Order: sequence, then C-alpha cells, then structure tokens
Amino acid sequence: MQKIIAQIAQEIKVQVQQVIAAVELLDGGATVPFIARYRKEATNGLDDIQLRELEYRLTYLRELEDRRASVLKNIDEQGKLTDTLRAAIAAAPTKQELEDLYLPFKQKRRTKGQIAREFGIEPLADKLWADPTLDPATEAEAFTRPAEVLDDGKPGPDFSTVPAVLDGVRDLLSERWAEDAGLLQNLREWLWNEGLFKSTLVAGKDENHPDVAKFRDYFEYDEPISRVPSHRALAVFRGRTLEILDAKLVVPEAEPTLTATGRPAPVVSLAEGRIALHLGWSHKARAADDLLRKCVAWTWRVKLSLSSERDLFARLRESAEGVAIKVFADNLRDLLLAAPAGPKAVMGLDPGIRTGVKVAVVDVTGKLVDTATVFPHEPRRDWDGALHTLALLARKHGVSLIAIGNGTASRETDKLAADLIKMLEKAGQTGVQKVVVSEAGASVYSASEFASQEMPDVDVSLRGAASIARRLQDPLAELVKIDPKSIGVGQYQHDVNQSELARTLETVVEDCVNGVGVDLNTASVPLLSRVSGLSGSVAKAVVHWRETHGAFKSRKQLMDVAGLGAKTFEQSAGFLRIRGGENPLDMTGVHPETYSVVEQIIEKTGQPVAALMGRADMLKALRPELFANEKFGVITVKDILVELEKPGRDPRPDFQVARFNDGVDDISDLREGMILEGTVSNVAQFGAFIDLGVHQDGLVHVSQLANKFVNDAREIVKTGDIVKVKVMEVDVARKRIGLSMKLDATAPRREAGAARDNRFEPARQGHGGGRSGGQAPQAASAMASAFAKLQQPKS
Repeated sequence: MQKIIAQIAQEIKVQVQQVIAAVELLDGGATVPFIARYRKEATNGLDDIQLRELEYRLTYLRELEDRRASVLKNIDEQGKLTDTLRAAIAAAPTKQELEDLYLPFKQKRRTKGQIAREFGIEPLADKLWADPTLDPATEAEAFTRPAEVLDDGKPGPDFSTVPAVLDGVRDLLSERWAEDAGLLQNLREWLWNEGLFKSTLVAGKDENHPDVAKFRDYFEYDEPISRVPSHRALAVFRGRTLEILDAKLVVPEAEPTLTATGRPAPVVSLAEGRIALHLGWSHKARAADDLLRKCVAWTWRVKLSLSSERDLFARLRESAEGVAIKVFADNLRDLLLAAPAGPKAVMGLDPGIRTGVKVAVVDVTGKLVDTATVFPHEPRRDWDGALHTLALLARKHGVSLIAIGNGTASRETDKLAADLIKMLEKAGQTGVQKVVVSEAGASVYSASEFASQEMPDVDVSLRGAASIARRLQDPLAELVKIDPKSIGVGQYQHDVNQSELARTLETVVEDCVNGVGVDLNTASVPLLSRVSGLSGSVAKAVVHWRETHGAFKSRKQLMDVAGLGAKTFEQSAGFLRIRGGENPLDMTGVHPETYSVVEQIIEKTGQPVAALMGRADMLKALRPELFANEKFGVITVKDILVELEKPGRDPRPDFQVARFNDGVDDISDLREGMILEGTVSNVAQFGAFIDLGVHQDGLVHVSQLANKFVNDAREIVKTGDIVKVKVMEVDVARKRIGLSMKLDATAPRREAGAARDNRFEPARQGHGGGRSGGQAPQAASAMASAFAKLQQPKS
C-alpha cells in the first residue's frame, strides 16, 4: 500500500501525507464531494478533480497489485519463479506489462512449439542458436524419429524427416521469442511511433449507399497511428464493425534498393530487423543463419504481426474512447450547470406535425398546472386556434418564458411562439421570452417509472412538454431524472466502453449536484439520490418522511428518517438546504458539525447569525486564526466565513436568452457577413455548434474561435454560452452554416464558376493524414475539414 500511495502522490503531484489522508477517508466510506468540501484540513486542500483522479488510480493500482500477487503465486507453483523474474514482475508498472511477463507461463492450448519441446527438439534449437556455424541438416539427423500413431488411431506429430525436425526448431524458437516481454514492449512502442493506421472500403460495397457514404472520408485513408484524433479512430472502428471498412496497421518498410546487377533487392522487413537486433543476431552467412533468419521472419509474420496490430488498435481505441468520454463529460457538466431561469411560470412546447404540439404549463415551483394540445401545422393548419389556446394559458398562469423542444417541427413551432409573444404584447403582457431547449432524453423520462409517479394522470406525450418546461427553470434538477447517456451531448457514445462512460457521467452528475446544493423540501427522489451519501432507498425515505410530516424545519430532523444514520447524515447534511427553517445556517453550505465555530463568531461579534449573513464588511474584518481549533483549522474557518458572506449562493451563471435577429428564421435567410447572436448547443474538440434560431446549428471551427491558437474548443466556449458570431459560409442544399467568432474575419473568396456545393468538400487524405486536427490556415479549408467530420455517423 505504501508503494501505491507513493506512486499516486508522484502522479498527481501532491504530498504523500495528502494521499494517505484521502485514502483513509475513501476507505472509511466518505464520498469525493464530501472530502473535497469538508475535509480540506485532512487532505491539505485536494480538490474534486485531484480526488477523482486519486480514486481512479487507487482502484487501478489495487487491481494491479492483486493481479501481481496472483501471477507470482501461479509462476511459483510451476517452480519457475526466479529472483530476476520476481523483480521484473514487482516492477511492472501497468497491467499490460505484467501480462507480457506472465505470457510464457500462462496455461494455453497445446502449440506446435510445445509439441516440438515434448518430442525433444529443444536441445537442437538451443544448440543451433548458440552456435550458428553448425549445419542444421546434419545436426537434425540425430533428432529424427518414426512417426507415431495415437491411441485413437489418428496420426500423431511427425518428426521422421530432417525438414520436419527443422520446422520444429522454427516453431519452438519463434514461440519463445514471441513471449519475450522486452521484445513485445520494444516492438509496440516502435510501431506506435512509426506505424500507419489505414482504412479502405470493403470490396463490393456500394459507396453511394447512404449507410456506406457516411464513411466516405475513410475509403482511402491513412494517418500515423500515434496522431489519429479520437473522432477519426472511432469512425474507422465503427465502419469496421459494420463491415463497411477494412482497417489495418501498415508497418514501416525499408526503402527498395538494387543489387550489384541492377535488379531490385529483396525488401527487408524493418520489423524483422528489430527482432533480430533485440535478439543480438545478424546474418553472417554461417551454416545455420538461413534457418535462423526464417525463425525470425516466422516470429514476426506468424506470431507477432497480428497480435501487435490487435494490441495497438486496442491502445488507440482506449485513447480515443478516453477523449470521447471526456468530451461527453465536459459537455454534460456544462449542460447541468447551465443558468437556471429560476422560479418563473414556464410554458413548455413539445413540437409535432400530425400529432400536434403538446403544451404544458408549470408554475414557479415546477408544478404542472395545465396542459393542452394544439394543431397549428399540417394537416389541420389551425394556426389561429393554436394561438388563441396558447394565449389563454399564458394569461391565466402568468407565463413569462416559453420553452420550445428542438425536435421535429421546432422551427415552425418557434414561429408560433414568436406570434404568440406579439399577441401577448398587444394585450399588455410584456416581457415574455422564448427559448429553444434540447429535448434529448425527454421521451425516456416521459415513459419512466418516476414520471408516472410524478404525473400519474398525465398522458406520456404531455409529460415530455412538462419536462421541457422544467429544464428551463432548473436544468440540473430536471436532467438528473434522465440517464446521462440519454441527454445527447456526446459523439460516438455507443462506440465507447459503456461501463467507463457510465462511471464517468455518474461522477459528473454527482459533482454538479453537490456543487450546487439541493433544497431538501422540494428535491425529487432522483435529485436527492445524487447527494453525497444518499442512496436511492434513503432518498425515497426522505421524500416519504417529508410527505408524511411536512417540510423539514431543520437539518437535525434528517436523523428521524428511517435508514438515515449518523454516517449518512455526516456525508449529506452539508449539501442539503432548508429555506425559511429554524436555523438560518441550514440554508448555507456550512456543515452542521461546524455550527459550534459559528457560535464562537457570534460571541466574538455580538451579532446574531441572521445579522452576520451577507455582511461582507464585518466578516472580512475577522481573523480566521481566532476561531480555529484542533478539529477545525484555518482552512475550514475561511470556508465558513465565505459561506456566511454569500449564504445560499448558486455557483451557476445568471440566466440569459440569446436575442435572435428578426427576419432570420430559416437557413435561407442567412447571408455571408451577418453578425448574429446564438447559443452554444454542443462542443467538440474541433469546434462549437451554435444555435442561431434557424433550426440548423452552425459550426465555428476551432481555428475560428479566437485570434490565437486554440487546441480544444472548450478553452473558449462551453455548452449554454451566448456568443456573437459572423456568418462565413452558407450551404442551403446541405444545410451547413460556417461561422466565426472572429468578427473581423473575412469570408473565403470563391473562384469564378466554382460549384457552391464543393466548398465544404475535404481534400482526399494521403500519407500522414490530410486533416491533422490542428489549425487550418484559412477559414475555407478549416470549415471544409470540420464539416467533413459531420459526415461521420453520430450517436
């Protein structure tokens, strides 16, 4: 364990004592949010990001140690554990390197090399390897033996001839070398640095078929494997899974040379050369050298080429999945922490054509108060009737916001909302705003057991409209009711490791919920179950207590909830808020365990807690050292003073609505050079997608985000941001909008007669990859590259 702690401390660049404290707390049942917020003294201020990495590495390294112990035991039981091997196994830093060392000792099916060993060929192999001047054919004569017949009457292994014996030497040596851990690691690193990742269209596939055409960029594609971006790797792997693409690792080869007679010399395999170099052997025209060269070639071509490709593809996939999962997690975090509209009456519109637009109105608390279905679109086209119904609902419930789902008929329904706002303004109801909201996952929520419990007498389709409305009031409180994978803010989510994706997204949700805090008297079961220390069953018990006994008046009452003990109270209480309760501190992030410190502050200042809260001038004049003790140090006291200064503060930004330009309702209304305001709907490494209110997101390529080099789009923007952009290119036929956040940028010049549709076509890629993922020198080429990515299938 000391070794694990030392390694983690070195990796995350903190002190060993900090890691020891964090591990003890985690092993004691503490959650990461609790440790990060309320145990800063113990860990000397480790934040939630460091603690998440520490937790992940702790799990990995413990698994590695368990596997190390198992490997040592298995090899020892075989009687083959030497001091050198024991030291190598003890020093193996990864599971992969540990398995490389264990490979020769693994129980495996009977191989040709094992059969040769069983038939006594090994002494000959060792002899020829030790002294290549010996003649293989002559030496092999002594090892021939008559062919055997097995008990079942079938022929057994045949070593009756010299060629058969020498084949046994080849099988035995190549198998031995292919299990050399040092050689395996050497080859892998060389291939990772020098190999090409290549894909081609599977023979016989119709490249114009819609499902096949999505992978057009990869019909003739290659790129250094170590530099393949995540989205391209996952696209190729998906194409291979669908049997549309062939993928292979292209191994470096030596440049062709000519013989003394001017004829092409045989091409030398660099992989075979590296194997020979590792073994310390070279061809010196000795009697056994031709056989040994054949053994080296066999080692690569039969034993290692396919397994090396498989290992490197696994490494590439793991790396690509890691990036994709991080992008998904970052976008989810931004979405969950988006600005809440707060306690406002909201009308949710779930667009539809034939089935009508579903309408749900929620009051300032999020309670569903009214529903309707209107039919402004085909086939009924009852526009005026729909407006009349919506206006009645808006006036009746004092609606101040209209949330419009971004699905089918969203653009048309957005126009309906615009007409409604104009109608309401004429009637004196001003200030109503409309916002297009992502409806990803709304259908999943509508059909869920929780939705049926929350709205038992409401039609499934209308529940979706209510969810859309609530997302505007409090995105975090509503979205936690949905499986994070159904929220739709990531690419290739079905192509990555599902358990790792789920684990990562769950931690994001947990960190967001606890970072914001939860109102104990209004929170739903799904929201409460994300609070530090609260399981699903305990969350249900909390809600049941609330429904039975009325609103909680103090945090202390949590101890009256069945199944909620002292440990759970410790972990959860600080993240739960009670507004208007008996103790003003219960609405802050001050943990009940530190209320005694606040009492000292009250005594020192002579002011009641209610008078202290929000008094920055008074609180900043206090010296934290005066209130610190052995249990709660200066760091904790400083946090308490900050909480008192801004009690119940919400870390999320203020709510804003992007102001879409009048007269810009459709992609056909856009013109190059327009300056528009929009909302960032999604972010990928290569750029940001912007909702301009024309029912088709535009793309700001990473090279167009700022007047400086940007490696990752999230350095500049995040989901939910409101930004100003300049329209650079519009392709109405393909529904593509190229944007720039560099408002002084000039639109790319087009050659006379150039086909408009070709402006977004990527150049065909050759060796080294035509689209390296870096900054493109011009807006046109950058946008072409980015839009090429959009042709790739998404999840």
